[in-house]
Amino acid sequence: PVPAGALQQVTAGQLREQGNALFQAGDHAAALAAYTEALSLCEAEPERAVLHRNRAACYLKLEDYAKAEADASKAIEADGRDVKALFRRSQALQKLGRLDQAVSDLQRCVSLEPKNKAFQEALRALGSSMHERMKTMSCTDSKVEQMFQILLDPDEKDADKKQKAAQNLIVLAREEAGAEKIFQSDGVRLLTRLLDTAKADLMLAALRTLVGLCAGHRSRTAAVLAELEAPRLSAVLGVEHEQVSLAACNLLHVMFDSLKEGLQKDFRGKEDAVVPDSSKDLKVLIKHLLELLVLEGASAHGRDNALNLLIKVVPRKSSKETNNSLSLWVIDQGLKKVLEVGSTVCGAPGSLPVTENSRMSASVLLSKLYDDLKCDAERENFHRLCKDYVRSWFEGHELAGKLRAVQAVSCLLQGPSDAGNGVLELEGMMDSVLSLCASVCEAHQLVAVEALIHAADKAKRASFITANGVSLLKEIYKHSERDSIRIRALVGLCKLGSAGGTDFSMKQFAEGSTMKLAKQCRKWLCNEAMDAGTRRWAVEGLAYLTFDADVKEEFVEDKAAMQAMFHLVRSEDRSVLYAVASTLVNCTNSYDHEEPDPQMLELAKYAKQHVPEQHPKDKPDFVKRRVRKLLTAGVVSALACIVKSENPALTDSCRELISRVFLALVEEAEDRGGVVAQGGGKALIPLSLEGTEVGQTKAAQALAKITITSNPELAFPGERIYEVVRPLVSLLHLQRTGLENFEGLMALTNLAGISERLRQKILKEKAVPMIEGYMFEEHELIRLAATECMCNMAMSKEVQELFLAEGSDRLKLMVLYSGEEDEKLRRAASGTLAMLTALHPAICKRIPQVTVHWLEILQALLLSPSAELQHRGAVVVMNMVAAEREVAEQLMASETLEILSVLAKDDQDKP
Repeated sequence: PVPAGALQQVTAGQLREQGNALFQAGDHAAALAAYTEALSLCEAEPERAVLHRNRAACYLKLEDYAKAEADASKAIEADGRDVKALFRRSQALQKLGRLDQAVSDLQRCVSLEPKNKAFQEALRALGSSMHERMKTMSCTDSKVEQMFQILLDPDEKDADKKQKAAQNLIVLAREEAGAEKIFQSDGVRLLTRLLDTAKADLMLAALRTLVGLCAGHRSRTAAVLAELEAPRLSAVLGVEHEQVSLAACNLLHVMFDSLKEGLQKDFRGKEDAVVPDSSKDLKVLIKHLLELLVLEGASAHGRDNALNLLIKVVPRKSSKETNNSLSLWVIDQGLKKVLEVGSTVCGAPGSLPVTENSRMSASVLLSKLYDDLKCDAERENFHRLCKDYVRSWFEGHELAGKLRAVQAVSCLLQGPSDAGNGVLELEGMMDSVLSLCASVCEAHQLVAVEALIHAADKAKRASFITANGVSLLKEIYKHSERDSIRIRALVGLCKLGSAGGTDFSMKQFAEGSTMKLAKQCRKWLCNEAMDAGTRRWAVEGLAYLTFDADVKEEFVEDKAAMQAMFHLVRSEDRSVLYAVASTLVNCTNSYDHEEPDPQMLELAKYAKQHVPEQHPKDKPDFVKRRVRKLLTAGVVSALACIVKSENPALTDSCRELISRVFLALVEEAEDRGGVVAQGGGKALIPLSLEGTEVGQTKAAQALAKITITSNPELAFPGERIYEVVRPLVSLLHLQRTGLENFEGLMALTNLAGISERLRQKILKEKAVPMIEGYMFEEHELIRLAATECMCNMAMSKEVQELFLAEGSDRLKLMVLYSGEEDEKLRRAASGTLAMLTALHPAICKRIPQVTVHWLEILQALLLSPSAELQHRGAVVVMNMVAAEREVAEQLMASETLEILSVLAKDDQDKP
């Protein structure tokens, strides 16, 4: 008998075929009914996506554009690379008047299929229609008033009309002329009225329009702030509606950037007269953000958005900026308010509303503020404020106060751990943590065990905790009836048990117990009945246990566990990111490991000192197999998802770990195409442009590997290819390794051979002097790569002029390299000479002047057994003969004429 599911599947398939036939025949309503019925029978996600896409086509034909957009969106959710669904959604959005979103979908189509003429044409047409629309709107003053009238009229019941008016306003504000028009038409006051309606759709329209008004314009931003006032903006950020809060966060970020721009630039013009001082406005906004953190009526996500904003706008962007006064001011005014969020115990009576990410965001902000301090006195003040805050809860508040104090310690240990260590030293603090670990109340035990875990890998207290905590944690792990507590106790044991790192000979636990703990972690990780917050701790455990190669091997064999971990990455609780990245770094062995000096090893053995040992399963063949299994399980799309998330949990150190993993994933040339197809190439670009120096370099090297072996135009479609240039040029810096230099040069060679625009981009990034420098490198492969790169760069007029410059040895070097023994080097150098002599007769005249060996080098090219080198030599000689009579006479008087005659005769004799 056929299983029932199979029968259903066949029926759904038949209905789809029937729908296709009806659609082809032009009966769109009947086709829609067939697809809808097929959907009710079909459960498989890919088939459902196709049916949604087909329904979108029907709705387009039936002119029901809202439903067409909804169905196409469902298909895109299942597969973001579905160009048919993207194109259909862009058509629906166009008809709904949401042109900017339609353009975004069409741009995605073009980036996925750059050669598709239909997509290119549709994008061009939409662009020009938007331009026409902008012109029409900009030239009519009454249009702006009309839009506001529609939006502010309480009697206007036509929702479509209101949505179109709102969309038009947002689009208009994105153009400078349109933004100024709105501003001059009393727009800020009217937008304030829209905000005060407390209707989500109108508030969103107002906030998004205000973004256009403020972006990059300091005086308009100051006027907007004066009209709206900081308390109102802060209140909108704290509303319950998530989208409105996020839109307010985006507006405030834009306002901060515009005001800060004014501080950094020495304004002398008209704008300066309008806005005398931005720092006052900045502080007013920040003061209200800090107050929002402890405002009871503010929503949990509003509080998170405020923390994220403070992370982005308060600390200095780089150490080159000398002024850290904003951070000092925030520490004095708001450090205790930030700790108030970080020390909140979820679910405790009277506690502030927070999300799973709030404490992590508070830790990141505290860490960034601490890192922004410049001297010991500033750090001492930070420590004092933290101790005062924790002491205020710890002393005289009974149990609830002790819990808050312990939670604050956890928050500090996750962020500025020096400050956390300082607070742990407070009298009675550690004893409280240990006694709370044994509490019968689950909530109290959770707080204490987490604090113990965070303290476990901080050097100052590790020995104390090893002595006092291990037996306690083992006790909790074995006897607690609650998985949420056991899983945390397990992580504490994992942390303490991984002190030996990857050193096979430094085992903390009895043989086999690490494997048992890892097995339990994987079991919890796969248990979907548990909440994501608890399962996150299973990944924390694996992040430590995967130092052990046996654990790595078992983990990559467990496809369900890997996919459960990748699924967690997409959950709301983003504090899991670092643990996921650490686990992957361990599995791919992409951490730094230096090869020990053999002589030092012998000495260590002789002195009976400890010698680190590598696990046999950490050898390259095992690592390669593990990488393949991770790729099959979908690691690339999980990493791409992490990079895409704008979240404080994606710290610079987390980005570095992800870059390390990506570099391991593209190690083998045959895996690179798959990595690019799943979004790896796109994710590597932002990783290579910001973060730690090591992280940026690893990401840039991964980009280089992809660029060397793939077609760069397919790997990085559209404008993305130009974003790859800067990371590749960064690999040429002298502090990079020889391998990084070599791969950077090889990748730039590929790009320089594609188009003049790419060569101009390479020139703009000041790469040419570095490429020239490597042409003198002793290492023959680096020297060859630099010469090949220069050969491609020489197609640019600016580079050709460098060879014509008086007093330069560039031409001499190319002539001499054309006579080297290395055939590849000769090919690159003589190819450059052939091109330069064809384009510039002046170079032909200079060749005899740069070296006395020029004749024998050209003759050696002509006599080479390689046909390619012969051809290059012949082209150079031909160009020189045509350029200058005197040079031609020198060539003809030498043996060159005889050699050419022999070559010509050989060529004629060939059958």
